[in-house]
Amino acid sequence: MTFAATVLTLYPDMFPGPLGISLAGRALERGDWSMDAVQIRDFAKDKHRTVDDTPAGGGAGMVLKADVLASAIDHARSTNPGAPVLAMTPRGKPISQARIRELAAGPGAILLCGRFEGFDERIFEGRDVEEVSVGDIVLSGGECAALMVLDACIRLLPGVMGAASSGTEESFEDGLLEYPHYTRPVEWEGRTIPEVLRSGDHAKIAAWRKRQAEDHTRSRRPDLWERHVDARDQSASGARHSTKD
Repeated sequence: MTFAATVLTLYPDMFPGPLGISLAGRALERGDWSMDAVQIRDFAKDKHRTVDDTPAGGGAGMVLKADVLASAIDHARSTNPGAPVLAMTPRGKPISQARIRELAAGPGAILLCGRFEGFDERIFEGRDVEEVSVGDIVLSGGECAALMVLDACIRLLPGVMGAASSGTEESFEDGLLEYPHYTRPVEWEGRTIPEVLRSGDHAKIAAWRKRQAEDHTRSRRPDLWERHVDARDQSASGARHSTKD
């Protein structure tokens, strides 16, 4: 099954962009995934191809029209049935690595890129659109966010990354930030690679990496650490209950 990405955008020339080079680009050439960048203006109903209008109730900026967006979404769904529609918006739910894995395991995704002041609110319920955020930042448009989401999905597709473990021993995969990495030279500007990594003792190396991942997560992302501890405690509690049954 080929992962099919459909991007609804006012700037289709931005795609595939960086996804057309390196691992993702080679996978695109092989047919491991496909890309269709669709111009939203093609679904406007007037001769001026108008896609936006002033906000109801007044205010600055312009809002993307629900009727135009709906036509674009309906077209994308007809060519990519079964794929979820994700709208890139800073007010959306922060996307997680778990959600990325779900998307990568499916038939693909339809990504709706906003501009101006955003979308007519009615489109979210009228077309079952999932609101997604890539961080607590505001971008000029949803295209860069869409590229991020697609990159995260594509690298998980079978055969895209070289080593099978490359996709599992990374930040967020087990609820922790990734442990630090080192490579040659052994000494650089008076700083050396930790001795344990040069010991050849794989058990000690694994334990060191786990401890580093926990320490980094605890100090840098206490929110992640709290969720990790809660999940770990729930898992341990479940294991204890099962041994008593």
